[in-house]
Amino acid sequence: MLRFQARCHVPTFCNFVAHYSVTQVEKPLDKVHYTKLFINNEWHNAVSEKTFPTVDPSTGAIITQVAEADKPDVDLAVEAAKQAFKLGSPWRYMDASQRGQLLNRLADLIERDRVYLASLETLDNGKPVSMSYNMDVGETIKIYRYFAGFADKWHGKTIPMDGNYFCYTRHEPVGVCGQIIPWNFPLVMQSWKLAPALATGNTVVMKVAEQTPLSALYIASLIKEAGFPPGVVNILTGYGPTAGAAIARHMDVDKIAFTGSTKVGCLIQQAAGESNLKRVTLELGGKSPCIVLADADLDQAVNHCHEALFFNMGQCCSAGSRTYVEESIYDEFLERTIEKAKARKIGDPFQLETEHGPQIDRKQFDKIFDYIESGKKEGAKLMCGGERHGNEGFYIKPTVFADVQDDMRIAKEEIFGPVQPVLKFRKMGEAIERANNSRYGLAAGIFTKDLDKAMHFIQALQAGTVWVNTYNMVGCQTPFGGYKMSGNGRELGEDGLKAYTEVKCVTIKVPQKNS
Repeated sequence: MLRFQARCHVPTFCNFVAHYSVTQVEKPLDKVHYTKLFINNEWHNAVSEKTFPTVDPSTGAIITQVAEADKPDVDLAVEAAKQAFKLGSPWRYMDASQRGQLLNRLADLIERDRVYLASLETLDNGKPVSMSYNMDVGETIKIYRYFAGFADKWHGKTIPMDGNYFCYTRHEPVGVCGQIIPWNFPLVMQSWKLAPALATGNTVVMKVAEQTPLSALYIASLIKEAGFPPGVVNILTGYGPTAGAAIARHMDVDKIAFTGSTKVGCLIQQAAGESNLKRVTLELGGKSPCIVLADADLDQAVNHCHEALFFNMGQCCSAGSRTYVEESIYDEFLERTIEKAKARKIGDPFQLETEHGPQIDRKQFDKIFDYIESGKKEGAKLMCGGERHGNEGFYIKPTVFADVQDDMRIAKEEIFGPVQPVLKFRKMGEAIERANNSRYGLAAGIFTKDLDKAMHFIQALQAGTVWVNTYNMVGCQTPFGGYKMSGNGRELGEDGLKAYTEVKCVTIKVPQKNS
C-alpha cells in the first residue's frame, strides 16, 4: 500500500512532478479485493470456472488469478445490460440530473480511495506511482465530473421547418454499449468510455485488458457503492479473441467502442458489419511526428519531444514516435536528446523519484527489442539505450536512434515502447510530406516561434490533434481521435457524447384555426 500526502502537483498529461510527505510505500499484494466478473451488480466466477494470471511487470511475478470470461459470460452480461435499459427500468426512467449525481458520487469515491487505486494501478501496470496518483487517478476523477455535468445538458433543439409543423429533435441513448479498453491507461481509458455512455443514459458491457484487470474491477465495486442500478455497468475480464470477439459480434450490443491496435480495430469493424451493423468508434494506433524547426526554443523542444516519446515508457497511442529535426540544429538537438534520455530515472515504480518503469509484459518487451534490432540492421545509429535494465521485470533503457530513414521499420511501424527515432529534414514542405506519409494520423507536434509557420503546419498535417510548442496535452474538454487508420469518431469533450446518442427527429402537424 502507498501512503503519502500530496502537498502540491501539476495535473497535466505530461508533467507529473510532485512534492510528497511520505510515510510508507509498499505494494498492495495482500490487498487485491476483486478478481471475479462484475455482472448485474454481483461478483461471479466465469461460467467455465477458468482463471488467468495477472503479472507484476516490475518482477514478472504473478499477482493473482482473475476470472476468464468467454461467450457465455458475455451473454449473461449483455442480458443484464439489456434488462437494465428496458422501458420501465429504474435506469431508463431516472432523471438526467440524477445520472449526473451518480457520476459525481463515483468521482467522490475514487477521490476517497485515490491512494489505494494509484498503488493498485502501479502494481498491475508498472507505471511510476507518482504518475498513477497525479495523472491517472487525477484525470479519471476529472473525466467523471466533467461528463456528470453534461448529463442534463445534452439536449436537442427546435427546428423552424416550412409549413404548419412543430419540429424538434431528441438525443436518445443508443442502448447496450460494448466497450473494450487497453492496458496502457486502465483507469483513464475506463473513464473515457464509461463516463459519456452513462451520462447519456446507456448501459455498458466492458471488457478490460487482460494485462491490467485489477483497478477496473475495483472501480466496479465503487460503481455499486455509488448506487448505480443493477445491470447498468458490467465489467468482464478475459481475452480479446474470446470475450472481446463475443462482444463485437453480439446481436444485442447496439454500439461498440474500442481503443487498441489498428489490426484489432479492423477485426471489430468487420465483426460489427457481419452482425447487426452496431455503431463503432475506434481509437487506434499512431506513428505521430514531432517536427522541430530551426527557430524553435531548443530547450523546450528537446524536453517536450523527450516526454512525447518516453512518457509512460513509450506505451502511448499518441506518442511522438517520429522526431523530425531541421538540418541546421539536428546535431545539437540530438546531443541534448541523448543526454536527457541517459538521465531519465529508471527503476522500481513504487519509488517516488522513478520516471521510467517496466514495459507491460514479456510479449511487449520482446517486441520492442525486435524493433531495436531491426533499427540496427537497417542502418540506423544506436546512440543510447537499446538494452535491458536490471535482472528482473520488463525494463528497457530509454533508446535513441540517429540517422533514421523513413523506410526503416522503426520510422514506419508503431513500436509502443521507449525507442525514439530522430530524423533530419531540410525544408518545411519536405517535413510536411514526410510527416503525412503514414497510414496513421492520430497526432502531431510542431515546435517553432513563428506563428505563420505553425499555422501552415496545422492546416497541412493529417492528424486528429496538433500540438504547438507542447505535446500530449489532453483534457477532458478536448476531443481526441484520429485520421486514416488511427480510427474514427472522437472521445472526450462535447464531441465524445455524440457516439453514445441517436438523434430522433419529431414532427407534429399543427392544426390551423380559422380566424
